Amino acid sequence: MPEGHSVHRIARQFGANFVGSTAAVTSPQGRFDVGAAELDGRLITSSEAIGKHLLLGFDGTATHPDRVLHVHLGIYGAWDFAGAISVDPTIAAADGRMGQTGMLGVPLGGAGTEGENEASIASIGAPRLARLRAGERETATTAATATAFPPDSVGQVRVRILTDRAVADLRGPTVCEVLEPAEVVALAQRLGPDPQALGATGPLGETKQQAEDRFVERASRSKQPIGQLLMDQSVVAGIGNVYRAELLFRAAIDPLRPGAQLTVDELRALWRDWVKLLRIGVETGQMLTIDGLRGARRAAALANRADRHWVYKREGLPCHRCGTPVALETMQGRKLYWCPGCQL
Repeated sequence: MPEGHSVHRIARQFGANFVGSTAAVTSPQGRFDVGAAELDGRLITSSEAIGKHLLLGFDGTATHPDRVLHVHLGIYGAWDFAGAISVDPTIAAADGRMGQTGMLGVPLGGAGTEGENEASIASIGAPRLARLRAGERETATTAATATAFPPDSVGQVRVRILTDRAVADLRGPTVCEVLEPAEVVALAQRLGPDPQALGATGPLGETKQQAEDRFVERASRSKQPIGQLLMDQSVVAGIGNVYRAELLFRAAIDPLRPGAQLTVDELRALWRDWVKLLRIGVETGQMLTIDGLRGARRAAALANRADRHWVYKREGLPCHRCGTPVALETMQGRKLYWCPGCQL
């Protein structure tokens, strides 16, 4: 399942290429006809993410109030983009490098990686093989590979958002619905805090300190294992299996320790490390969780998952720090990677 950094990259992609444009919204698959008709012909006014939830704002009139397209990709969902898709100018301005797939040395067009198409401007979300295994029945030709504009709709496209310059096709989401602004606020209140969804533009208007305090309060009152709490989107939004394993390893915390048994300092340190790793993920398009990568090591980490993580997908291999074989267990139906030497 795409983790929070990927959804924030999708939001930035829409912000750079769709916000400010009037969109033709359709449902080629037919499963979202009513919602698409409600959004069709409106101006896209905003694009933001909270955890794994994408929220696209559409303007309203006296008779047609503002509406928000809410999408959760789930395991098999992905957005495919085509047309005049540009990099995210805010990233380019911040560090002098290209945004999106050009961020921090990632080749434009997207280097192939296992897992999410994290570093692509053409497709972000579940990899195509995962979608095919889910029975999507699409051909190799998609909006991202077509040359004509607008490209034909291919496969099970739930929603197509088309402007005069760009097109975005949504396939295989778990959630795709139209919300009122008040319902967006209610969604944000149900979710845990997200370090990338703060400030005056965020649905709750939280400060950095308020978000950190909310995480600490929710985690510290629970007797559930911290490894479970980090995956609970009502405690903290955006963390998935990769970040869960890597955050706990970096903090040398046993995944089975109850949240209530962690000190406030330990919980604050976890949150601040999540702030750091999420920012790196949004900027690079990769879940880089080993610090200090430079030169050839950094290039290898950007190209291969095996070179960018401490414990994730390394079961049975010696820990990079202590040499103990990395353990693999199951927690609530999800694989849990951890080091019994460093985390006990």
